[in-house]
Amino acid sequence: MPGKQVVAVDMLEKEQTPNLPDELGRMMKKQGYHFVGRHSATKICNYTSDSLKGGESCYKHRFYGIRSWRCIQATPAIGCNLACTFCWRIIPEEEGFKWNELNAGGRWDDPDKIVEGLINEHKRIITGYKGNEKVDMKRWDESNDPAHVALSLTGEPLFYPKMNRLLEAFHEKGISTFLVTNGTMLGALQALEVMPTQLYVSIQAPNKELYGKITRPKNLTATWDNFIKFLELFSHLQTRRVFRLTSVKGLNMEDAEGYARLISIGKPHYVEVKGFSYVGGARNKLRGLSYEQMPRKESILEFAGLIAEKSGYIVVDYHEHSNVALLCADKAAAAARIIKFQK
Repeated sequence: MPGKQVVAVDMLEKEQTPNLPDELGRMMKKQGYHFVGRHSATKICNYTSDSLKGGESCYKHRFYGIRSWRCIQATPAIGCNLACTFCWRIIPEEEGFKWNELNAGGRWDDPDKIVEGLINEHKRIITGYKGNEKVDMKRWDESNDPAHVALSLTGEPLFYPKMNRLLEAFHEKGISTFLVTNGTMLGALQALEVMPTQLYVSIQAPNKELYGKITRPKNLTATWDNFIKFLELFSHLQTRRVFRLTSVKGLNMEDAEGYARLISIGKPHYVEVKGFSYVGGARNKLRGLSYEQMPRKESILEFAGLIAEKSGYIVVDYHEHSNVALLCADKAAAAARIIKFQK
């Protein structure tokens, strides 16, 4: 395929990123992605933007005390090995590219440089907010000293083989880390010695059949079996563990017992049941989804209640703007959900 040069500015070595086709780079840049190095990226989160202007903060602010205006949304690996139908992001294979064209091809950037690059690019992005009369200048000043990073922007972060040092480098700067994985990178999880502040696993479906329909893996049996092993290991990790469910009407809002079985395997401290949003890539007609499949508040709370009933967890909160309910393992987890941050 011609045109392998990238249009993104490399914040590390001022060289072009290999393996990211320029057409795909243009699409992502148009969507607000800012590339850092060969395989990392950041993008201003809507909640970061809104909270800078005194508006709505992220559900993480309500659930865990995250200050949305001090949060970086980023990833150290652009590529993903799944193709979830409800994902709002670009799925490269739908655009004619292979998922492994997006990562480093063995040329992985230094983690300390990635951290510096992401922080610097975040500061560069928010510079444009200073002239906005709606911006709270105290929050803008604080935003220039980020306290949190959500490694969840796009792709599968655990593809990055130097995750231990990446997390360590963020923590040394007093920045809490929220890492979201799709639960397929068992080897990477086994190699993880430095734990993120909070580790999320995306739970796309309650059973193997629906998992295959939604994630569209190359090998369903192998991927599902690996996913279960991932959850087994996840259950023993000494960090805050979270399941993230994206709930789609008529697709995966069923089999509450199946979700409860996965909860019993992974033993998360928290479970987030979030309503599907018909935005971005999810609107691709080839995925077969529709606007009507976005569940309302009542449906999310009802479904969260069913999962709680089957799992023994308790529903403790709901964030209306994000349409997400929070379940906790017990009252102790509920009492401990607000994180004490370093800065």
